[in-house]
Amino acid sequence: MDLYSGLPYWIAKNPLYNYFNPLVSDFNIDVIIIGAGITGALVAHELCSAGIKCAIVDKRSITTGSSTASTALLQYEIDTPLCDMVEMIDEDLAVLAYQSCLQSITDIENVFKGIGFDPDFERVPSVFFASDKKGVKLIEKEYEIRKRYKLPVTFLNKKALTDKYGFQASCALENNESAQIDAYKAATHLIDFHIHRSGLKVFTNTEVTKFREKSVGYELQTINGYKINSMYVIIAAGFEAGKFLPKPVMKLTSTYALVSEPVDEKYIWHKKSLIWETREPYIYIRTDNKNRIIIGGEDEDFKDPVKRDSLLRKKVSILEKKFNKLFPEIPFKTDMAWCGTFSSTYDGLPYIGTWPGADRMVYALGYGGNGITFSMIAAQLIKNKLNGIKDERADVFGFGRKRK
Repeated sequence: MDLYSGLPYWIAKNPLYNYFNPLVSDFNIDVIIIGAGITGALVAHELCSAGIKCAIVDKRSITTGSSTASTALLQYEIDTPLCDMVEMIDEDLAVLAYQSCLQSITDIENVFKGIGFDPDFERVPSVFFASDKKGVKLIEKEYEIRKRYKLPVTFLNKKALTDKYGFQASCALENNESAQIDAYKAATHLIDFHIHRSGLKVFTNTEVTKFREKSVGYELQTINGYKINSMYVIIAAGFEAGKFLPKPVMKLTSTYALVSEPVDEKYIWHKKSLIWETREPYIYIRTDNKNRIIIGGEDEDFKDPVKRDSLLRKKVSILEKKFNKLFPEIPFKTDMAWCGTFSSTYDGLPYIGTWPGADRMVYALGYGGNGITFSMIAAQLIKNKLNGIKDERADVFGFGRKRK
């Protein structure tokens, strides 16, 4: 399936990481990671850094799947507000989910500091504004629960919001703990680093079509009939992980994004803040290091790639109008636009861990709007599992979390 259409900005912005290495013989490894996007890259980094022998296999080239279509906002805020999440799962677990995402942003920053590479990681504030009267009530309720649990948050009334950020809404929540990144640059460099530093094997253009559980581990079979034997299989294939799951756990959604031509620095709002709203589906806005403006949103239930792609022109027009309503003084002209497919869950949380009864196939499924921060958490949880270290976050993000 085509994961995206149009021209994702990150592919145009960065040199294509040209790596062609299909599997041409049977292969044995302790841990095989299926998926060479940002999730697979972070998992490989954590395992290689811990001395665990692993390899990556992907049916495409490195990081040419869903990661290229990501707008790559890094927030501790989850698609499901905390005040709503506590009605879905245990309150302590919901709070731990938010705290984990907060820590994850720093952990991502430290990964790249540790290898001496900057994938355009930038700390920026985040502004979550009320779209309407219903949104005002949500903002007020969300503010109270975040304050109660000492999560970083500031309440902005209409005047404070307009004075500081230059657009109008009844109120908003602000924090200074968010960030943004170039996901393609991050993933390709991280994988390249471990290919050369750790001897990481990466097999591209190699599709896994079958798998069977053995007494210890798994045997995978590729489309060309080659076999991969491993003690553990890590599924980091995004929504394409469906064929490895006993049953569906996610909902597929089409999303749309565009990037502007560069604008004059004078038009960029306070500290290049991430901006998003309470309305569903919401619009979200960020900038890059060249003063381009990136807008995403207008999500729809996914039906098929043809239907998704046919809506691109219409959705771009809607996103442009929404931005112009917020910032009418900014001369905005779309340079590139794209659409993609991602997965979401009933509570906004990812699925990380093993399916009950299958302890050697581990899922790193960063479903939801916080995919990259979820991926960092997944990488750490998987490393801890393989090292026999108990991690309380497994109760939050695992398949066994209980609904209320």
